[in-house]
Amino acid sequence: MSILSRKIGIDVGTSTVLIYVKGEGIVINEPSMVAVNRDGTRVLAVGRQAFEMMGRAPASIHIGKVQGRQRLFKPEIMVCVPSGVTSVERRAVTEAAIAAGARQAWLIDEPLAAAIGAGLAIAEPRGNAICDIGGGTTAIAVISLSGMVVAHSIRVGGNRIDDAIATYMKRKHNLLIGERTAEEVKLAVGSAVSMKQPLLTEVRGRDLVTGLPRNVEVSSNEIVEAIDEPLRLIAGAVRDVLEETPPELAADIFDRGIVLTGGGAQLQGIEQYLSMHTGIPAVVADEPQTSVVRGTGLALETFEVLRRNQAYLR
Repeated sequence: MSILSRKIGIDVGTSTVLIYVKGEGIVINEPSMVAVNRDGTRVLAVGRQAFEMMGRAPASIHIGKVQGRQRLFKPEIMVCVPSGVTSVERRAVTEAAIAAGARQAWLIDEPLAAAIGAGLAIAEPRGNAICDIGGGTTAIAVISLSGMVVAHSIRVGGNRIDDAIATYMKRKHNLLIGERTAEEVKLAVGSAVSMKQPLLTEVRGRDLVTGLPRNVEVSSNEIVEAIDEPLRLIAGAVRDVLEETPPELAADIFDRGIVLTGGGAQLQGIEQYLSMHTGIPAVVADEPQTSVVRGTGLALETFEVLRRNQAYLR
């Protein structure tokens, strides 16, 4: 395939950047991180290499989130955007993509892309509910006939859960840990619901009393307590959307359930938690972290059809 005709889907998330190339699939799946020197004049590492430096770099190296993009020669680009962005923000994203070298840029709402990637039949006249739990935000939408009937997003996601774990360790164990350690704890023993046989992990940090390194054993049931606040906010946002959903579509959702996507959907027991707090069945999509970019890719595969359906593309 000529690079001139390439179509590219981009999901620039708070925590991860994913890029899909038509005919090749997902070609980039990297943390949204960049490491630069003190004065910001030289990039030292990006993506996973920069992530490995986090919390271990000297003061001469600054590590932060990056809204990265590749230099690509005149491709057609489809970019996922949060459903709540304004027309001005949408235009800014489009102009930025064109300025970066795109021949043409299309935007697709993240909940729609997530629903497509999760395999939902969104073109049918039936209600489909999607909850995409990303790093920085959670987006919830009810979709029917290829359009979002109700949509809502909150600035709560995987990063907020990591912060809650770090705060808990400080309050309960007098142990100071960094962002990366908090995420490792979440991945190792994180759970939204209590377990009969809790998982255990050893957490390393700095004792706030002595100032010396110390190890603490933490169970998954402790993490349940630690992350209750952000999970309640997510459940509350789901309930808000369901309360605004027309009765006919609400009945469909009660029968079909709500599909969970995004990296946060990998948290153990999250579907049980949301079911308990909303009364609606919940199920985690296959490979939830890549649902959005895969949905963008599927939209690209049928690009000409979708161009005629402005409910998808802006």
